[in-house]
Amino acid sequence: MKKFRGVMPALITPLNADETINVPTLRKLIGGLLNEGADGFYIGGATGEGISLPREQREILAEESIKAIGGKKPAIVHIASTDYKEAIALAKHAQQVDADAVSAIPPLFFKYDEDDVYNYYKGLADAVSIPLIIYYNPNAGFHVNAEFAARMFEIDNVTGIKWTSSDYYGVNVLKELTHGEMNIINGPDEMLLMGLTAGADGGIGSTYNFMLPTIKRIYDNFLSGNIAEAQKAQTEADRIIRVLLKYMVIPGCKVILERQGYDVGNCVFPMKRYTEEEKKVMIEEFVKAGLSFDKR
Repeated sequence: MKKFRGVMPALITPLNADETINVPTLRKLIGGLLNEGADGFYIGGATGEGISLPREQREILAEESIKAIGGKKPAIVHIASTDYKEAIALAKHAQQVDADAVSAIPPLFFKYDEDDVYNYYKGLADAVSIPLIIYYNPNAGFHVNAEFAARMFEIDNVTGIKWTSSDYYGVNVLKELTHGEMNIINGPDEMLLMGLTAGADGGIGSTYNFMLPTIKRIYDNFLSGNIAEAQKAQTEADRIIRVLLKYMVIPGCKVILERQGYDVGNCVFPMKRYTEEEKKVMIEEFVKAGLSFDKR
């Protein structure tokens, strides 16, 4: 079974003023991240505002991202939607445009039991022949514990889980229950080193868009057994993340990328839009925390 490993940006979606995909900036951003050593890309997830975009724009995002990646690294496309039939269609489209895997958060808002969620993922997995990566994020409203994740791993095509939770005991248990076979990918950027220590195969994160070299130092030093250097890099990353968490994360990422030379635009309305004065204050705080704004 193929595993996705390393550090993979949860790709920010560059948008034009009319909230269509800014394809030239998307290509530029992916090119910059490839040059910095990205090991793969997670497209249209929470950071990429996927569930806030209409289907047509999500398909453009998936197709143009995969074209820009050019087969150099894996592409995982998030396809969840409040419309289940749309999620199926997005999954099939992702496979058609050569995604390496699809991914989905659990069904949203309404109360579902484990059988409901199991059937949801089974339906998505049955719709395609490429891997399906479960996206567990407690903010989505459904709790996924290690035992339930292991049950879903029994579904054909379900090969992994993006674990965006601080429950690292759960990661350890899940690894044991699946005999180390399930592809576990860490979600919380501020705890990448902890996730790797618990058994994750890599990380997918928002801040990887603008400080990938620091994130790579965490991963590379962990792999080489230099835990002190990995911890040092994690601490450097966390200083910056502490500032980001004072603000709205996705709009904050866009403020940083804009300053780094990427015309990423605003987030999908009604998500926060910072004034130029607010951006100036934010940038000053990020600089004090050690973030580089060199254009890439």
